[in-house]
Amino acid sequence: MYGLATWGMNWFLWVESRTQMAKLQPKSRPTWADVKRNLAGFDRAALLSLVQDLYAAHKDDQAFLHSRFGLCEDALEPYKKTMDRWLWPNVSRRQETSVAKAKQAVSDYKRALGDAEGLAELMVFYCERAAGFSRDVSHDDAAYFDALVRMFEQALKTTTTLTANVRSRLLARLDRVRSMSHEFGYGVGDDMDVLLSEFGLGFRLDRLHQRGYISDPATKAKSVLLTEKGAKRSQVLFEKHFMK
Repeated sequence: MYGLATWGMNWFLWVESRTQMAKLQPKSRPTWADVKRNLAGFDRAALLSLVQDLYAAHKDDQAFLHSRFGLCEDALEPYKKTMDRWLWPNVSRRQETSVAKAKQAVSDYKRALGDAEGLAELMVFYCERAAGFSRDVSHDDAAYFDALVRMFEQALKTTTTLTANVRSRLLARLDRVRSMSHEFGYGVGDDMDVLLSEFGLGFRLDRLHQRGYISDPATKAKSVLLTEKGAKRSQVLFEKHFMK
């Protein structure tokens, strides 16, 4: 009897512990299917009320709806304003930069409208503001520079899919970004040179000569030579892009 009673008690404790564990386990995270199932019971008035609450909840929701319904004269303006704040902050007020928040503006626009030309414009604008801030304020942040180069690459990929007249206009702006990036250094402009060449938009030899990387291409020589500076830079770029 004692053994049976002990076994019964142990069984009861085991079942109780399993029940408590099941209660403690977190519920699965809700998904769009769960939301959709709840929305199915809403009438028109309830749906309008819900959208109104979302509209009032955050400025990002307002920008999304304004863009989606074409209510803004310039749908890009609110996204550019956000990017400008986080890419070119007021340093006199000790404002900080935030690559994540600036990039989020691009993602938000993509969800709201997502047209390639608008996305390309925002990406080029990102590059212009980030490069301008780095040059004019002498910004020194490796993560900020890496994000700039990555956005430059994304801008190139998106821009090359557009019509010829739009593409040429945006590429001219990206070329100015590249030139600007050579002014503040840290290899950012060199990385952009590599990206441009990969997209078949390479720079002229005279630019390499002006930077001291090669001998003068304007001579009668059939080839150009790397200078000492050019050889060192080539080694750095080779190790960066091909020895990871």
